Amino acid sequence: MTFSVKRTTSVDPDFISLVKLLDAELAQIDGEEHGFYAQYNKIDKINHVILVYDNDTPVACGAIKMYAVDTMEVKRMFTQPNYRGKGAASLLLQHLEKWAHEMNFLKCILETGKRQPDAVALYQKNGYHIIPNYGQYQGIENSVCFEKTLAQR
Repeated sequence: MTFSVKRTTSVDPDFISLVKLLDAELAQIDGEEHGFYAQYNKIDKINHVILVYDNDTPVACGAIKMYAVDTMEVKRMFTQPNYRGKGAASLLLQHLEKWAHEMNFLKCILETGKRQPDAVALYQKNGYHIIPNYGQYQGIENSVCFEKTLAQR
């Protein structure tokens, strides 16, 4: 399967529609805890969004935002269910990492849920390693945090 990739921002209508699907899925997975996570997943000020397309159909999205002077945080990763396992999410991560590297960031961090084993496997497959929960995720039982050092120039 050949995918195309687009750099955009959080005002892109394709990103907004994919995030709505992501939020609906997370509400089911997280149940009563969804409100806690939702407060950290606002998309109104994200300037670095990647969309993955199959022809003209948006199939995956993800974003990065500055977390620290040398660190980007990966946010809002989602792949349409019928495209999972076909390489779209790994392609998306590679493009987010490349963009972060171009802006001279040294690493990417992210948080996902223990109830999302496919996401955990995706990040491990792509070279991310588990780190202690950071920031607002400290002490949150369902959260698992990851980090990846980006290639140096």
